[in-house]
Amino acid sequence: MLAKLDYDQLTNCMRCGFCLPACPTFRETGLEPESPRGRIALMKAVVDGVMEPDLSFQEQMNHCLGCRACEPACPADVKYGQLIEQTRDAIEEHATTHRRWVRGLRSVAFKGLFPHQNRMKRLGALLKVYQKTGLNRAVRSAGIMKLFPAHLRDMERILPEASSKGVRELIGERHPARGERRGKVALFRGCIMDALFAQTNVNTVLLLTEAGFEVVIPQTQNCCGALHAHSGETDQARELARSNVRAFLGEDVDFVVTNAGGCGAILLEYDHLLQDDEEWAEPAARFSKRVIDVSELLLRHGNPLKFEPADAEEPLPIVTYQDSCHLRNVMRSSDAPRQLIRQAAGASFVEMKEADRCCGSAGIYNLTQPEMAGSILEKKMEHANRTDARTILTSNPGCLLQMKAGVAKHGTSPETTESVHIVDYLYKRLRPSPSARS
Repeated sequence: MLAKLDYDQLTNCMRCGFCLPACPTFRETGLEPESPRGRIALMKAVVDGVMEPDLSFQEQMNHCLGCRACEPACPADVKYGQLIEQTRDAIEEHATTHRRWVRGLRSVAFKGLFPHQNRMKRLGALLKVYQKTGLNRAVRSAGIMKLFPAHLRDMERILPEASSKGVRELIGERHPARGERRGKVALFRGCIMDALFAQTNVNTVLLLTEAGFEVVIPQTQNCCGALHAHSGETDQARELARSNVRAFLGEDVDFVVTNAGGCGAILLEYDHLLQDDEEWAEPAARFSKRVIDVSELLLRHGNPLKFEPADAEEPLPIVTYQDSCHLRNVMRSSDAPRQLIRQAAGASFVEMKEADRCCGSAGIYNLTQPEMAGSILEKKMEHANRTDARTILTSNPGCLLQMKAGVAKHGTSPETTESVHIVDYLYKRLRPSPSARS
């Protein structure tokens, strides 16, 4: 930890406590060690040799959601997200507490699956067979799913329709702008996005072209590395970052656009991730400057989108929006999605109380820390239910799945309430130009 942590950032923390009310785990427990201030104090104590990084310390670091809501609240601009990732990197490098099967599973996921697009497609194909053949219903009827923890059973039930084809296979690599040309952009397709939400990627391209952007989808791009960085696999995250920088800087584009807040946050911070790499520091900095969320790009730089008018004779359904933590706290975008939602006629937007609070997904946190994630989600759904919304929108695949799980488990009307990615919501209400959907 002494070698990996930025000691200046550790000492920048003034212990003022502004981060406390922003932190979901502190709000749940009221315990100082469950706050950013408390965790930084523990980190510093270990680095200074005052305490040992024992199992209790490791568990406390892993209990952090990594939502980074503390960063906008911090008057000293402490880079807490970097500190927690550096700490987890040190823990994973030396910890011996993982069971053998956990280490094996991590290796399969982080090294054998996520970095390889073809393997993700095969996984999508297997899931598609599982869903389409009725095997999923047979597995549930036979009681096989009862062998798994409750939170995994809940997640299995709300998985979206998987695909064996990604966005490139579905619609191709290059797409011309419609109307007045506003620039050329490259789409970051993601790994999980392209396997479970391929149609959202397709709709993203169609929205972008409708707004005047030429779109290219670089073939050699790979996983963003966010899950690796958040889980202490920093070296692997750097390898993935180098590969993506190489792929995207090979294209002459104005922006690198993402529709997943979690991916966008790590892409935006490739400059920090590779700052000590003599060969890649400068290219990574150029890459990071081009990263932008799709909502920001559409609102700030695109031609105005034309939406179908509302039906004056029908009552307007209610929609609400759940912030992606990394989109709000790292990419600092919260207004753009809301403006676009209001522009899309046909619904009444109602702001959810504490929409800026984490939903409990946090990458794979809802799988590794199900008790805390479940408690956070239950409170989130209390606020969502009070809006009377029948559509809950968000801007990140993890949040989308978590809110789907929340609707199924805690929603007042789970049969009629849906959780939808903002891109799909906007595209459905778009008034297309001639041949736009050909």
